[in-house]
Amino acid sequence: MRSTFGKNLKVEIFGGSHEDCIGVTIRGIKKEIMDEVDPVLLQTFLDRRAPGSSPYGTPRKEPDRVRCTCTDPYTYVIENTDVRRKDYSRFRDVPRPGHADFTAREKYKGSLDMSGGGPFSGRMTAPLCIVGGIAKQILSKVDIETGAHLLSVGDAKDPAFDPVDISPEDLRELQYRDFPVFIEDSGEMMKAEIERAASEGDSIGASVEAAAVGLPIGLGGPMYQGAEGHVARILFGIPAVKAVEFGAGTGFASMRGSQSNDPFTVDISPSGEKRIVTSTNNCGGILGGITDGMPLIVRVTFKPTPSIALPQTSVNMSTMQEEELVIGGRHDPCVAVRAVPAVEAALAVAILDLMLEDEDSSDI
Repeated sequence: MRSTFGKNLKVEIFGGSHEDCIGVTIRGIKKEIMDEVDPVLLQTFLDRRAPGSSPYGTPRKEPDRVRCTCTDPYTYVIENTDVRRKDYSRFRDVPRPGHADFTAREKYKGSLDMSGGGPFSGRMTAPLCIVGGIAKQILSKVDIETGAHLLSVGDAKDPAFDPVDISPEDLRELQYRDFPVFIEDSGEMMKAEIERAASEGDSIGASVEAAAVGLPIGLGGPMYQGAEGHVARILFGIPAVKAVEFGAGTGFASMRGSQSNDPFTVDISPSGEKRIVTSTNNCGGILGGITDGMPLIVRVTFKPTPSIALPQTSVNMSTMQEEELVIGGRHDPCVAVRAVPAVEAALAVAILDLMLEDEDSSDI
């Protein structure tokens, strides 16, 4: 199965969790730009997401070595080497609660290989990270930086980004953390939440906060051309994402206009040039669907991993009788831990797509 998105940067993700390979085809970037992509940096970015890279993720071991198989258009693949289709045979008839087993069977009439979730699996964020890793390298050359961290796991929380003062160094530093948080104590509390859920045969939800700095004023447009919608569409393609919010997000519901509006002020740039900025950033860097030059801040909520070891009720679709289901196999007790680079990748891809629409972005 293939899934596509993008307007100027056209992306096509293909494959499934336990098929021979997964991959991505990329169109819309100049050949001379693609030829400058550093494969070592790209692999390093992918390694952050790879299964088996964290004790708080799935024990499935996949090296996720990426290779370019075609340059017209650019196509990258990752071989699936640690597959166990037999672990999923029962779910062809008895769908797992919280998974796409039921809806996919009804829509595609059993034609998909749903082993490991098939094309609906979190494994499909690996191809997203390929194009995201490429986008990050391209954006960095025009001084745009993206980054992300775990904001919360259960009741454990990391400090949020400063809405008006995020440096590129802050975002780059997060990429080198073994556990993607600002404060080590926050990470330890998150780990405890994950371990507690896993020890009880359960899973736990979480949120990821991402930011981009160095954006020009003017990306996006009104209504359905808006930057929020553009970013959100790619973020919602990440499995288990159930909510996306920008800036103050749901906090706007308890504010008055006098609190939520971001006052304009004059700032002096490092080069000595006067520029208009906002003294707060409740809008999250986007006004009227258009970037305003402030940090773009977005938060993404992940539901708990639906594959849990506790008994659940399902229905045998052949007999139409209820059955108790206990799920074995290898699963992340908290999907958001390895999803941090996927969120970062989605944001970078969305920004690059918007940049390619901007005629002034001749360097891209």
